Amino acid sequence: MWRCLRISGPDMHDRPPFWAPTLLAVQFLTRIPVPGTAALTAGQVATGLVRAVAWFPLVGAGIGTITGAVALAAASLWPAWVAVLIALAVEARLTGAFHEDAVADFCDAFGGGHDAEDVRRIMKDSRIGSYGSLGLILAVGLRAALIVAVLGSMAPLQALAAIVASATFGRLLVVLLMAAVSPAPQGTGLAKDIGAGVGLSTLLAAMATALPGLLGFAIDRPMHLLGALLGAAAFLLWFRALLLRRLGGSTGDCLGFAAYAGQLILLLAATAAC
Repeated sequence: MWRCLRISGPDMHDRPPFWAPTLLAVQFLTRIPVPGTAALTAGQVATGLVRAVAWFPLVGAGIGTITGAVALAAASLWPAWVAVLIALAVEARLTGAFHEDAVADFCDAFGGGHDAEDVRRIMKDSRIGSYGSLGLILAVGLRAALIVAVLGSMAPLQALAAIVASATFGRLLVVLLMAAVSPAPQGTGLAKDIGAGVGLSTLLAAMATALPGLLGFAIDRPMHLLGALLGAAAFLLWFRALLLRRLGGSTGDCLGFAAYAGQLILLLAATAAC
């Protein structure tokens, strides 16, 4: 489940240092120890996290770089599928299986929930049911298979560019979903407290921070990136309608599911025969 933060209290309008949003984005999306953030007030953390959303794609690029580098290094010693599983294990440790947890919660809630209240109740349940288990296995399995295909069909630098681009693209999709769908009623966490503050300026900033992670893939396979963009647009239209119909808005787990879906969309485009 997405890490929760309640934005409230008299310190809410504290202005954080210029460096705070970037470091808070790293702290939020990973388990990497980040020095300096402990000295921030509650208000500075709150307002800093709102701005940190714009840095999510760049943090995703960093995560993708580590995942891709581990996969390429391990592939020099073991078969590609073994290397990919090692890389995904390292990434899970790096991120605390942040998005994978959201995938399981989302699949359980939307698979087994009959109404909005039921969906919210299941999302908050820490247990994983059959929908969540199957959804997580299929999502991670598909991502692993796609990265194996990337390693097998591309030169090392091209493969690294595709893996980095997928991690970047997934986090960019989170920001796009925040801008497209309001937080669900009675929601909590990132979608409720931060997502409502995402506007055009944050969206443009996120697109700018996504450029470093997407540039290599865009130069190498521009038509495949175009396919990923079209696929993401179709996904967002469908996903927005689903969330509004079933839940009345988005939640943190919905955002996490979108992040994983974005990675799969780009990898599917990268490996498509076109």
